[in-house]
Amino acid sequence: MPVYEYQCSACKHIEEAFQKISDAPLTVCPKCHGSLSKIISHSSFHLKGSGWYVTDYGGTKTRADSQEKPSSETAKPACAASSEPSKKQDAK
Repeated sequence: MPVYEYQCSACKHIEEAFQKISDAPLTVCPKCHGSLSKIISHSSFHLKGSGWYVTDYGGTKTRADSQEKPSSETAKPACAASSEPSKKQDAK
């Protein structure tokens, strides 16, 4: 059942009410008997788990980050990479 918030125009009291969508809105303040108006409040709704935009597509994770990194056994040893001749691009 949704929670609705109402604010009194006279005393500024905020009243929370658990109401069905089909219920009539509250109109009278329980504290000062002034008129209530429905206000829009911050929602505490949070999507958890996988399958939502926030968890699957909304982050900064790129395709390269999601692939497995090569293990140390399949990577080239550092000494083999240093023994290759360096390519100079300055000479034209």
